[in-house]
Amino acid sequence: MHLAQQPLRLAVAVVVCGLLLMSTGSGAAPDPFTPLQRAHWSFQPPRRVSPPVNTLKDASQVSNPVDAFVLSELESRAMGFSTEADKATLLRRVYLDVVGVSPTPQEVAAFAADQSEDAYEVVVDHLLASPRYGERWARHWLDLARYAESEGFKADETRPNAWRYRDYVVKSLNADKPYDRFVQEQIAGDELWPEDAEALVATGFNRHYPDESNARNLMQRRQEILNDITDTVGSVFSGLTFACARCHNHKFDPITQEDYFRLQSFFANTAADDNISLLFGEAKTRYAIELKNWEEATCSVRAEMDGLEAPKRAEIISDYVDKYPEEIQIALKKPESQRSPFECQMVAKAKLYIDPNSHQYLAPSKAAAARLKGQEKERWEALNAELGEYVALHPGPLPLATGISDLSGTAPATHLLKRGNWDSPDKEVSPGFLSILDSKPAIVAVAKKERTTGRRATLAKWLTNPANPLTARVMVNRLWHHHFGRGLVGTPSDFGVKGELPTHPAMLDWLANEFVDQNWSLKSMHRLMLTSRTYRQSSAFRADLAKIDSDNRYLWRFPRQRLEGEVIRDNMLFVSGRLNPKMGGSSVFPALPPGMESRGGWKLSADPLERDRRSVYVFVRRNTRYPMFEAFDMPDTHEPCARRNQTTSPLQALTLLNSELSYGWAGSLAERVVQESGSLLPGQIERAYLWVLGRKPTDQEQRLSGAFIESQARRIQATAAADPEGGVSEEAVARRAALKDLCHALMNSNEFVYRF
Repeated sequence: MHLAQQPLRLAVAVVVCGLLLMSTGSGAAPDPFTPLQRAHWSFQPPRRVSPPVNTLKDASQVSNPVDAFVLSELESRAMGFSTEADKATLLRRVYLDVVGVSPTPQEVAAFAADQSEDAYEVVVDHLLASPRYGERWARHWLDLARYAESEGFKADETRPNAWRYRDYVVKSLNADKPYDRFVQEQIAGDELWPEDAEALVATGFNRHYPDESNARNLMQRRQEILNDITDTVGSVFSGLTFACARCHNHKFDPITQEDYFRLQSFFANTAADDNISLLFGEAKTRYAIELKNWEEATCSVRAEMDGLEAPKRAEIISDYVDKYPEEIQIALKKPESQRSPFECQMVAKAKLYIDPNSHQYLAPSKAAAARLKGQEKERWEALNAELGEYVALHPGPLPLATGISDLSGTAPATHLLKRGNWDSPDKEVSPGFLSILDSKPAIVAVAKKERTTGRRATLAKWLTNPANPLTARVMVNRLWHHHFGRGLVGTPSDFGVKGELPTHPAMLDWLANEFVDQNWSLKSMHRLMLTSRTYRQSSAFRADLAKIDSDNRYLWRFPRQRLEGEVIRDNMLFVSGRLNPKMGGSSVFPALPPGMESRGGWKLSADPLERDRRSVYVFVRRNTRYPMFEAFDMPDTHEPCARRNQTTSPLQALTLLNSELSYGWAGSLAERVVQESGSLLPGQIERAYLWVLGRKPTDQEQRLSGAFIESQARRIQATAAADPEGGVSEEAVARRAALKDLCHALMNSNEFVYRF
């Protein structure tokens, strides 16, 4: 354990801190943190250490520095590496890990035949260069970002352009965007790069909070949103449970309540911006010209329509405004120049819901028109039809993104809240960082654009400063967690006192420094981990080593991991030949089980091919999670998820076994197998195993599978004979149906749904 391994360093830190406390004069403020908190490992700069190659008993097993650290810990406990996994197992493992689908039979054969020393490294490089890598690993980041495409709560309204953030993450990962830039864009992309479309889309990270549109207390709603942003930023980038300090000083970690609101103050001036234009330069000018031409041509038509709509639109606005508290109504009536910074916040929040179609850039308001009746309704419809005659002139919907932005150059005050209550403000606080690392108030940078404070840019720079001991450590630990099933710190978003201690503290420090030295390259860190001897080990159980390390904390074998529901679905589609490889764009709506079709506004995608796209493109509605994903522990998108639960339930087995979708995919696989292998049964069985499990069947599996198909075909024929109108009697057709059942059984096997 980390502290126990460094008794001298800990003792010195405790003594020094104790002396400092003793020497504090009566006029100085007492130290808010204990010596143990100050000495806690995660708040110390990552040490510059060398891989312990020279101290190893068997350095021949070391493929890269990662192995030296792991083997050193193993040897200190009288253990060592397991044998390497066989080539078929290793290939399937790394494919599922990096791109989320199995290797094809051709790829299995090519890897088996390649006897060159760098054959595996070539595969790793190929997978990291694949666009499928971004689709696979985006899912992990989207879990952290609590990504969803709806508001949540009762109404759960759709956020039409939220999908652009998902595409941003996929694209950024594929481009190996440096992690420090990746973080800065999400915290303050609009402040740092106001003319960069990707940076503007990236601010969607902090727009993914859930929100109850029907709640009229805007002050409370704003505070809840700020709390969500503060909690998320603190846990995702710093790996600390900031939320515990919302109502009082953290009970265990060195995070004061003031620290909580110092962090929150960086976001005090932000508001949701669901109309971020993604057009710049010539494209923006051209769009404006075309839109102006359309507006001039339709001026009279739209004016008359607006006249008909105006009273109804006023009713809609009144319905919302009249329910707001008096101070909000007063703020709404004030000219913009007379509103205080806080009133600007309230008005911005109110306006999101005053116009239900605020994200639309066409003139008619459908909500207002829906209230028209009689002759007014008929006239409006006639005018709308006339307006449709000019559709060719319109440049089309403006490409919009959903994110956040500052409302002005002056932020409203942030107050420490008594017991965290929104209506109990205490002393005012200024933007600041985690005080145990930097107790001084933040020096806010000058913003690069108007109507912004520059606060978030300052925070983004601090988070990604190499001197920050948390950011790099937290991210390399997240990568390790997803590759090996458990992080070097087993609590990926809790590096605090109550979090788990690192199993390999020296390696964690080395990886954090290496990450920064490699220009924050995620792919470099992936490659380091994937090409290690540690990763290439067999996952076979060893009773002798399990007696020493029953939980495999020190990695004497590769940890077996069940696949997420998204990967199981993708791989079923892939092996069946039905996976649509199209990337990006609006989300898709696959079919739901009977009885769920009307829940939550889930409109089935009209094009069947669209329904078979990768799972990362499936619409994420907070109140209606896709059933297959939910069965396999998809997290609640109301908050960040650093590590998914792994439950075992009958529903999972029933989802794979009884679902019409999975049985249909098995049928498509059976057709593919026959097409590729011909009519001979042994060849069909071998091909099915290669597609589903990435290996050839053993002799016993070949015999048992053949016997199953023969007996199942006879049973199918017997059933058909008893009911001639409901079945088939031809032997070849019956054998094809039996092959489908074999494929279905293989896709339900543990070997298919686990990464070994």
